[in-house]
Amino acid sequence: MPLSVHLYSSSFCGACTQTRDVLERVKPFVRDRVDFSESNVASSPDDAERASIIATPTVVVRDESGTELARASGVPTADQVLTLLARHL
Repeated sequence: MPLSVHLYSSSFCGACTQTRDVLERVKPFVRDRVDFSESNVASSPDDAERASIIATPTVVVRDESGTELARASGVPTADQVLTLLARHL
C-alpha cells in the first residue's frame, strides 16, 4: 500500500474514541491505497517510545518505506484526514 495511517491511543481517552470514529469514516474512501492500524500506548509502550508519542490520540502517516510524512495530535476531522492523504497519494 502506498500509505499507512497509525493511531496511537490509550484506553480511557475520549478523544481517541472520536479519532478512531473519524478514521473509520475515512477508510471506505481510501481502503485500496491506505493501511490503517492502531496501538494502545499502555499495551505497546516500546512502540510508542520509538515513535516519540507524547500525547494521545496521535495519528502518524507513513509512506511505503516507513518514512513519516505527517503527524497530528488531537481529534482531526474527516476532511482534514482526507486532504492530508490526498496530498501524499
